[in-house]
Amino acid sequence: MPSNKVEICGVNTLKLPILSAREKDELFQRILKGDRLAREEYIYGNLRLVLSVIQRFSNRDENMDDLFQVGCIGLIKAIDNFDITQNVKFSTYAVPMIIGEVRRYLRDNNSIRVSRSLRDTAYKALQAKENLSKKNQKEPSLSEIAKYMDIPLKDVVTALDAIQDPISLFEPVFRDSGGDALYVMDQVKDPKNRDDSWLENISLSEAMKKLTEREKYILNLRFFQGKTQMEVSSEIGISQAQVSRLEKSALKHMRKFM
Repeated sequence: MPSNKVEICGVNTLKLPILSAREKDELFQRILKGDRLAREEYIYGNLRLVLSVIQRFSNRDENMDDLFQVGCIGLIKAIDNFDITQNVKFSTYAVPMIIGEVRRYLRDNNSIRVSRSLRDTAYKALQAKENLSKKNQKEPSLSEIAKYMDIPLKDVVTALDAIQDPISLFEPVFRDSGGDALYVMDQVKDPKNRDDSWLENISLSEAMKKLTEREKYILNLRFFQGKTQMEVSSEIGISQAQVSRLEKSALKHMRKFM
C-alpha cells in the first residue's frame, strides 16, 4: 500500500491541523488538569508527527493503516508519560516512543521466531532504556541498561540482537540525485572471498606445481598442517637443518613464479 496516500484509517492527512507551540502548551496544561477534550485535540494535532514517523517504514510490505494505528498508540503513550518540567520539546520525546511502538509491532509480526525468554528480556531492556533516557535525558549505554536490570551485559546484547529486524540486501541505503542507488549488498563484503585473494590462490597453486614432490610435502607439513621443522625432520627422516634448507629453497623457487 502506498505510503503517500491521502487517507489513512479514515483520516484525511491533507486536513490534519498544525498546532503552534503556544496551542500545544495551553492544551497540555488542560490535559494535566484531566481535560479529556484537550487530550483528544492534542492527539489529533500531533497526527502529522505519527505520519512522518511511519514514512520511515514505507519500504516494508506493511499495511500503512496498521502502522499508523500503532504509531498513534506510541503517541498516546508519549502524551501520558511526558514530563513538561524537563524542558524538552514534546516531539523530541514522542518520536522515539512512536518509533519504538512501531518496531515492537514489527518484531511481534516477524516471521523469524525468537524464544519467549529472549523476547521478554529484550522488551525489559527496551523499557529500561526508555526509563534511563527519561531519567538522565540521554540514551544509556548497554552496560548501563545491564546494570539497571541487574543482569549480565552479554544477556542484554544477545536479547537485543535476537529481536533486530532483518534487512534485505537489496534495501537502498543511499541514492544520489540522478545516480544509481547504493544497496546494502554493495556495503557487504567477505574478506575471505576477494578477487585479489582468488588470484593469489591461483598463483600459489601454479607455483606449487613447479616444486618437487619432496618440497611440496615439506611445505604442506609446515604451512598447511602447522608442524615445526623438528616435527617435519622426524617425520621424513632428515635433519632439522636439511628441512630448513629445503624449505627456504622451495619458497625462493616459488617466488619466481608468483
